[in-house]
Amino acid sequence: MVIDKPAGIAVHADAHTKEKDITMADLILDYDKKLEKVGEPMVVEYMGKEIKIKRPGIVHRLDRETSGVLLVAKNQKTFLFLKEQFQNHKIKKVYQMFVYGFVSDPKASLATGRRGVINVPIGRSQKDIRAYTAGRGAREPLKEAVTEYIILNRFETDPSPTPSLGRDGANSNKETKFSYVEAYPKTGRTHQIRVHMRYINHPVVSDPLYRGAKEKALGMKRLALHACSITFSLPACAGRPSGEVKTIESPLPADFKKVIKEYLPLK
Repeated sequence: MVIDKPAGIAVHADAHTKEKDITMADLILDYDKKLEKVGEPMVVEYMGKEIKIKRPGIVHRLDRETSGVLLVAKNQKTFLFLKEQFQNHKIKKVYQMFVYGFVSDPKASLATGRRGVINVPIGRSQKDIRAYTAGRGAREPLKEAVTEYIILNRFETDPSPTPSLGRDGANSNKETKFSYVEAYPKTGRTHQIRVHMRYINHPVVSDPLYRGAKEKALGMKRLALHACSITFSLPACAGRPSGEVKTIESPLPADFKKVIKEYLPLK
């Protein structure tokens, strides 16, 4: 099954999850207790002890503040079938996001067409245990990470803003230029799209970890990242051969639609 995950809910518990927080894993088990035996738990070390975190049927994850499609297996055979596709990078995912600044048009090539390509390995940040870094400054081991993207649109919230000064007299970090971008991650590293967009100096709008000193913008109170679709092969079953391809799409959430309506009117 595929869940249309709202922003603000963690997929499963982790070191930052509070005891009172409801996760997608909790909701999945409320829906079907039998899924408790599907999938593989995540083992983490906490205060010298190993703790198993339940991930019923969950094959991949989305960040807490990311909305969109979440794939869940309903039996172990399907879980392993999908897991292999993720490991071999056969799953195709499409994301949309708003980022700070005008992203430059990528150079066209025979290999990628008009898609931009960010091919920079990712590792843990040396400054913040919660964060990751692309390229220099990342802790070993570094993992290969590739993100392709296209620019859907560029827009300004105020074409002729009056410079705003902070308390120290310097210009404020209020951004007025933005890009609407669609991304196609070829690998599945933690925070990959967010880290790669920061790497090219266009962090995702309202990103709590990677926007730096920039203010939240566009009325987006959460990370402006949405998982639009996922494409995968189905396992064989009665009347259906293995390999049938399925694409599931998630409609844009209300906060995305509001930004588009306000700043990107239909031509």
